Amino acid sequence: MSEGIIRLAEALDSEDMIGFTKSFVADLEKGQNIVKDELMPWLSKLRHSWEGVLFLGMGGSAAGGDFISTLADRTGTAPIRTHRGYNLPSWWNENWLVVSTSYSGNTEETLSATTRAADLGATIVAITSGGQLAGMCEVYTDIHLIACPSGQPPRSAFGHIFSRQLALMAEIGILPDKIEPEAFVRLQASIENYDIMNDPEGDIASLALNLLEAPITILSPEELCPALNRFKNQINENSARFVRIATFPEMNHNEIVAWGGVGQDQDPFAEQQAVILLSWDGMHPRILQRMDWFVSNCPTELAWRVQGEGESLIESLLHLCIMMDWLSIALGLLHGKDPSAIETIISLKEHLSQIN
Repeated sequence: MSEGIIRLAEALDSEDMIGFTKSFVADLEKGQNIVKDELMPWLSKLRHSWEGVLFLGMGGSAAGGDFISTLADRTGTAPIRTHRGYNLPSWWNENWLVVSTSYSGNTEETLSATTRAADLGATIVAITSGGQLAGMCEVYTDIHLIACPSGQPPRSAFGHIFSRQLALMAEIGILPDKIEPEAFVRLQASIENYDIMNDPEGDIASLALNLLEAPITILSPEELCPALNRFKNQINENSARFVRIATFPEMNHNEIVAWGGVGQDQDPFAEQQAVILLSWDGMHPRILQRMDWFVSNCPTELAWRVQGEGESLIESLLHLCIMMDWLSIALGLLHGKDPSAIETIISLKEHLSQIN
């Protein structure tokens, strides 16, 4: 299998998704370090008591808002919400800071919501590599720019995007901390350990092989939901596969019936599922007990528990991101798919561009 994965990568990876995955931690570290007063003097204007922060975005550009929201629920000084769509929530007012993220700068939903917020007097931070969103910073005095490097698929730019979002929240006092230097060292080690080009017969490639023919389900505790959603989206795009997701303890109050394993009732396809359970050391003990019960009674023989390693929730989330990125690329390659290819999304955008 080792030569097969490498040959597939060399033949299929047209936009160097593997190279961008290798640079994820470096992107995080660089992005975190550029958000500071010396480079962005307007930061001082944002250091006051906001009612909350509204993150606008779609796809990979919205994912960071989900991570930030989860972190804020634990240690933040104000609520953070992520909004995906053309409009603003009805409850929004100008006392909520807006962070508008579009890697390309041309995401139509984000541009629409950002324009609406600007016209209503919002204070906005735009995180983008260019496009129309960057241009809005020159038109509106209350839209401030945090620029990202351009030239890669948006989902592979998560390190650039999330690091800037996180650093912004820390700089204005919404979150207490950025990523610690020691965490970068450990995360870089994970990048290298999971690299399918360095270890094409390792655990990642082996798990990808086991997922090839089975429907995929991924489960996690609620606080790992941002990584859970990103895992699903990465497999959707990089591997062109459907994924079912659910969280503990909510799934114990409904979905668990379909899984069966106790009594006679269960979904006819339950035994065919390949199940990945995401966990970390900070889980509530009752959640761990619920997971253990599920594993003991789950009818499928294809089940793996994946541990988010790290000394904090943010490090555990990022560790899971690294593992899942490599897994989604390996799975795509084994299916014969270019992990960068998204023809369906491109086709839809072209269709919409022709309609007023």
